[in-house]
Amino acid sequence: MSAFQRRQAVRASAYDFSDRLPFNKHFMHFVCLLKHKRCSLGHVSNTASLPGFENLTTGYNKYLRPYFGGEPVQIAMSLDIASISSISESDMDYTATIYLRQRWTDPRLVFHGNKSFTLDARLVELLWVPDTYIVESKKSFLHDVTMGNRLIRLFSNGTILYALRITTTVACNMDLSKYPMDTQTCRLQLESWGYDENDVIFTWLRGNDSVHGIEKLHLSQYTVERYYTLISKTQQETGSYPRLILQFELRRNVLYFILETYVPSTLLVMLSWVSFWITLDSVPARTCIGVTTVLSMTTLMIGSRSSLSKTNCFVKAIDVYLGICFSFIFGALVEYAVAHYSSSQKCAAKTPQEVNIANILTSYRRNISFTSIEISSDNVNCNDLTMKTHEKIKRVLRNKMHRIIGYFTIQNPSNVDHYSKLLFPLFFMLANVFYWAYYLYF
Repeated sequence: MSAFQRRQAVRASAYDFSDRLPFNKHFMHFVCLLKHKRCSLGHVSNTASLPGFENLTTGYNKYLRPYFGGEPVQIAMSLDIASISSISESDMDYTATIYLRQRWTDPRLVFHGNKSFTLDARLVELLWVPDTYIVESKKSFLHDVTMGNRLIRLFSNGTILYALRITTTVACNMDLSKYPMDTQTCRLQLESWGYDENDVIFTWLRGNDSVHGIEKLHLSQYTVERYYTLISKTQQETGSYPRLILQFELRRNVLYFILETYVPSTLLVMLSWVSFWITLDSVPARTCIGVTTVLSMTTLMIGSRSSLSKTNCFVKAIDVYLGICFSFIFGALVEYAVAHYSSSQKCAAKTPQEVNIANILTSYRRNISFTSIEISSDNVNCNDLTMKTHEKIKRVLRNKMHRIIGYFTIQNPSNVDHYSKLLFPLFFMLANVFYWAYYLYF
């Protein structure tokens, strides 16, 4: 064989698609898929069809959506909320079990009659289904006991009902500034992953009536106030994608926190007022009440924050109330310290002193004799008789300081407890009025 003939043979073998290049097999298979035809090339398998519907699904291609190259597919959805097992303030999420139902029409599956057929869930692998996913989902799984919890139902007009049972943990951004008198708004969002709005259109089946079960939920700390559905779109770099939104509001039940936190802290404040009815001389009793209430209040504050350890950046309503209670308890302890100190100072100033007025007058007459004073114009020094200016300033300032100190000096320490019996409860009631009015109505 000549060199020219060998080159022609090599060129001919290079164009042998079925024997030489595996890439050409996949390419030819892809061409067959685009033409909606069944074909075999080498080891490439044929397009499978639904058992019992071979005449209907002959040439059916699950890799191509209905109306491929034409109008978008209308996908109507409905939801059943089976349960919301947990709502975590520390992790900012909630866990729910939902039944997701999707309906769409595939003209390739139209058959005569008015019947519907429920197919085995494993046959879903032979049909085209939407690529719906849950936005902001942290963890999700499809139930598979005893079989995968999926449903496929085929109607004569080509409508397909595809139902799934899913448990998902979804993020929910919470504002805890009014905790535990807060209302949180959470969302469950469904979106197409790969098909944009030119390929699929998401709609709710019956608006707000597309969601069931959420109004019957019994949660430990929350009550579902209201819910509503929305239709939206998200603009991303790869296109505009359809999105369905279920938005629901959860109002926290404050009764639990009233019994566990608000009532004990209020009772501790009232317990600190008992010391006002104990005499100032009972140092151990009043000190014990003050220190015990302060330590108990500190323990209560630490316990209330332990359940929300990851959200310490929030100044919550319950923190404000506990801070108010702690201030009143600490103020009662400081009140006793001030009253006891003033009482001890007054007792020290009242030490008995025997004063003999007669001796003072006699000594005064003996030392001062006006007849012995000789006034002479020669030996009188005016500078000695007049006080210097800086000494006058010192005396004036000293008098002012004594007067100011006198304003703050407690003349009768027993009156401190008397006024505290009235002022402490009055100011605590006013603080409660402003607190509850602000956090409940603003």
